[in-house]
Amino acid sequence: MYKEYFTRRMMSPVFGDNTRWINDAMSSYLTPQVSNATEHGQGVRSLYGKGPAFTLDNFSSKDFIVKDFIESLTDAAQPSSRRSQGPAPSAFDSKPLIRAFEQASKRLNDLSEELEAKETELSGAVRKAEGQHAAIVETLGRKLNRTINSFQQLDSNLTSDRGGKWGGNVAVETGKMLEELDRQRRRAMDAHFLIECWDEVSNRGEVTLLENLRRSGTGEGKIRSARIAKQLLRISQRLDPSSHGHGINGTAKQPNGVTNGVSGTRHFNTREIIEKFVETLEKDMLKLFDDFYRRQNFEEMKNCATVLQDFNGGASVQAAFVNQHQFFIDRSNLVTDEVGGDQETWVRLSDPDADLPGVEPGLQSLIDEVRVVVQEESQIIKRAFPHPDQVLGKFVQRVFQQSLQQRLELVLDKAESESTLAYLRSLQAARNSINTLVEDLKSHGLTEHPDPVTSQTSQLLDQQLDELFTPYFGGSAYIDKEKQNLSELYRSLLFKFELFHSRRQKEPKTYLASLRARGQEMLSSAREATDAYVKSLDLEKNSSTQKRILLSVAGLKNTAADETTSKPHEIDLSETDGRLQTQFAKRMLKWLAEGVRRGLELSGGSETPKDVSALHSLLLRNLGENYIELSLDAAAESASTAETAKRDAPDLSYLSSLKAAISIMHLMQSCTNTLLIPLASTSLTIRHDMEKNARTSLLRMEDHVNIIEQRTIDAVLNWTSRLLSNQNRIDFRPRETDADTALAQSSTPTCASILKFLSTFHTLSKTTFTGGGANLMNLLTEMAVEFRSQLLEHFKKYQVNRLGAIMLVRDISAYVELLRAWDLGPTFNGTLDVLVEIGSLFVLKPEAIKERIKGSATAGQNVNGHAQGREDGRGNGAVDSGAGVSVGVGVGVGGSALANVSRENLRPYLLKREDYMEVGMQNVLYGL
Repeated sequence: MYKEYFTRRMMSPVFGDNTRWINDAMSSYLTPQVSNATEHGQGVRSLYGKGPAFTLDNFSSKDFIVKDFIESLTDAAQPSSRRSQGPAPSAFDSKPLIRAFEQASKRLNDLSEELEAKETELSGAVRKAEGQHAAIVETLGRKLNRTINSFQQLDSNLTSDRGGKWGGNVAVETGKMLEELDRQRRRAMDAHFLIECWDEVSNRGEVTLLENLRRSGTGEGKIRSARIAKQLLRISQRLDPSSHGHGINGTAKQPNGVTNGVSGTRHFNTREIIEKFVETLEKDMLKLFDDFYRRQNFEEMKNCATVLQDFNGGASVQAAFVNQHQFFIDRSNLVTDEVGGDQETWVRLSDPDADLPGVEPGLQSLIDEVRVVVQEESQIIKRAFPHPDQVLGKFVQRVFQQSLQQRLELVLDKAESESTLAYLRSLQAARNSINTLVEDLKSHGLTEHPDPVTSQTSQLLDQQLDELFTPYFGGSAYIDKEKQNLSELYRSLLFKFELFHSRRQKEPKTYLASLRARGQEMLSSAREATDAYVKSLDLEKNSSTQKRILLSVAGLKNTAADETTSKPHEIDLSETDGRLQTQFAKRMLKWLAEGVRRGLELSGGSETPKDVSALHSLLLRNLGENYIELSLDAAAESASTAETAKRDAPDLSYLSSLKAAISIMHLMQSCTNTLLIPLASTSLTIRHDMEKNARTSLLRMEDHVNIIEQRTIDAVLNWTSRLLSNQNRIDFRPRETDADTALAQSSTPTCASILKFLSTFHTLSKTTFTGGGANLMNLLTEMAVEFRSQLLEHFKKYQVNRLGAIMLVRDISAYVELLRAWDLGPTFNGTLDVLVEIGSLFVLKPEAIKERIKGSATAGQNVNGHAQGREDGRGNGAVDSGAGVSVGVGVGVGGSALANVSRENLRPYLLKREDYMEVGMQNVLYGL
């Protein structure tokens, strides 16, 4: 096999001429060696050299590689010509290699046979071991089955004859019976001991057995002695009623003639003996409890507490623990300390524009200490009492109802003595701080730490918090304080404003009377009002701090001289004091918002709508009636005065108050709609009442604004009418000699005065109604329409010559340019073309006039139709009104403005031409 293989390989192209070196390599392994016979002189040589010897280890090694093995066999066959420059190599001889491979194959076959024999031997050993394992498993299975059968048999034997249910087990029943027997035995022993104790008490008047049991030194003995003492009291009440002051049948017996009611023999007063022992036991337990508490022996504390718990419900030990706690002993000396904080702190607390300084230092210190003490003591209570919730409840009750309540009362009394606002802010700060204390205690867990508190403890804490502040929120106590605070602040803030207008209302309306009343009389009135206000502060028994704050809010001085002398208070009033100030309104709304927020934090709930309604009414009365409406009344009086002005131009400065009034009205309306009314949503009745009151107040103020606007229009029109009536007749009929002077003027003096006045009015109007809107448009439109009507009537009154016509056209152009600058829209601007065309009637030649008015037999709408437009536009100047002012003159589209004016209305203007008697003008007039 190997011979054929190597023959094919050597004849393959891969080997080529290399057969020689393979032959040499094989001969290195198979070189004929001198045999042993030769070495021994026999001189015999084998035909072929003996091949290499191999063992199983050669092929079982981990490093055995077939390729390397073959190469090692052929290394000796490498021709020497490959290693030196010798003669040409001879032909390769494959026989040695074939013999070597045959030897190797033979050896491999031998090794395979050895391996097979060894494998057979090992397989037999494995089969034998498996047989032994199966026999062992079978034996163990039989033993397991026997064990299961034994267990089932045992279980069957334990099963009750009454059924095979689990729980009817004989062993369980036996255990229950044993436990019951043990309880009966103990009850019998207790009964025997109780009888012995009763015999000892009733016959010998002693409690030696109970004393021995009490002094046994174990907690169980003390607990048992307490229970037996309670039972002895009940026995005494039943078997020895005479010791309790009653006979067997309820008849009273003499104290020193007590009998047992059965045999009539004398015996001792069992009730007194037992009660005396009970008192001794209780005192002893309380003393031991206190000693163990000082030594922090919680286990023994719990034993004592358990004894007293079984004896009298634990009331005595709980009271002793709470009442004698070091926290209450220390705080009892400090609770009456003077409330801390310097005077400046209380002043800031009373200042409505200052931030809240915080909780009073003494109260805050107490709250911080309570937080620590309750958390620490809750752990001691948990370890020292059998029912820790009861003890914790009494401890917390004592903390809130004694320590915190006493300190809170001191702080609030001090704050109330300073000012109403200081009281409210102190109450708010204290409530928030104590509420934070309660939440911290809940999150800590107390006796359940680190778990959350139980629902019972949480309810207890909430109840104590509510009871602590109930006196301050019962009924209307809280909201009355809020109303009192806001009323005081509003009254002080509006003092100068109301004083100014009260003086204004008292001023005489005529000029001569006003001259007589000025001077010292007005100053004296101001002083009297100021003194009356300051005296009212004294009559209200306000503190110096509150007086200082209120006078500061009112803008008055509170000097030492004012307080120590009888010198009257001096006050300087100016026009600014009588004007509306948006900053005042913002302060009032800010104070109101603080009160609302405080109310929600302190007494939020079912009373919120009612409280908010009360504050809303206070706002409407002070900010609406006493501030905005009072200012609007003053502006209306000023407008009425301006309406009747005859000598000087009307003073329209009162319009500036309208701007502030409208702004404050919007602020008040926004506050009402966004803050107050939504808070009353839970009560539909109160909400509707608030909306109705707010709407009524707003409409009333809008009516004031409308009246002021209408009076302003009348005042302006009256003055323009007065100026127009003062027009010089020669303005439109200048002499020829004055032509240069007349033509040099851009307008007549009357026109210049009117333009100046109307420009001032327009500027004031835009300043008043900042941002424009329907209100400004209505005011200016009505004013422009009426002034346009005045101009149309004005130009019917004066004769006009050739030069005067030029001045008239210039005046009309100036008027039209002014009115168009008001930007009243294309509709009104179109009506101004009529003025321009009217002016052209005075400068055009008769032929041009005839052509211009030709083409319309009837006019669309009369020029005098403006009167109806004014009637429709009057009274619609509300703050938010969108009603416009109708324009009385229509404008033609695509033609002359005169096409829409009736010809009869043109005749008065044409008749005022100086040349109206000439033939051309007569033809025009005849055509009309």
